[in-house]
Amino acid sequence: MDSRQEILNLLRQVAGGTVAPEEALLSLKEKPFEDLGYAKVDLHRGVRQGAAEVIYGVGKTAEQIAGIAGTMGSKGIQNILITRLDGEKARAVEGTVPLEYHPEANLGIAFPGPRKALGHIVVATGGTSDLPVAEEAALTAEVLGNRVTRLYDVGVAGLHRLLSKLDVLMSARCVVAVAGMEGALASVIGGLVDCPVVAVPTSVGYGASFGGLSALLSMLNSCASGCSVVNIDNGFGAGFLASRINQMEGLDTKEDFS
Repeated sequence: MDSRQEILNLLRQVAGGTVAPEEALLSLKEKPFEDLGYAKVDLHRGVRQGAAEVIYGVGKTAEQIAGIAGTMGSKGIQNILITRLDGEKARAVEGTVPLEYHPEANLGIAFPGPRKALGHIVVATGGTSDLPVAEEAALTAEVLGNRVTRLYDVGVAGLHRLLSKLDVLMSARCVVAVAGMEGALASVIGGLVDCPVVAVPTSVGYGASFGGLSALLSMLNSCASGCSVVNIDNGFGAGFLASRINQMEGLDTKEDFS
């Protein structure tokens, strides 16, 4: 029982008489987490939040990452996100569990399986140097069941590149704007679209950008309404938030995000 849909299906089977209440109770009594000593794996995260636990790769050994992912996979959980996973650890992990690795985003997907592609999220970057963070956001959103369009290298230094894609921007339920330097892209997009904008400052820039702090402050001080800001280089957080927004919008159009 790792998702709300599974519990709902079980309850429907009880109501329909195909599963005994005692059998259903046994299924629901499964431990909500597995204690591995070095980690307590949250097996009911999908039930509570609609998405399985995400593994943060930094600070964990490859063996620990594989152990957590393997525990989740043994319970039938698929498309387990592993963020900030470097290539060396990825090679070690994929020797233990099925892994789809995306080196450009330092992101792994353990036990990859079928995924939905509903709604519409746009991920836009100011420049090519922002791609690693943008790909982390885009892949996160895709793994969580969203349709994603990438608009890369459409920053304010050549605004006509962004304006040529207005039709794509206008069709989005949420836009993730990823930019370093002065971080102006989020404000520009925020003034063009009628949907929420998730701004992601990146650490791209020269010395006075202070490792992304300049872009962060610019985005926090945006005068465009409807912009929210996540932490510096936090592509995962942006992709996750955009997914929540997209799926809430989908409830109004009867799309099945379950």
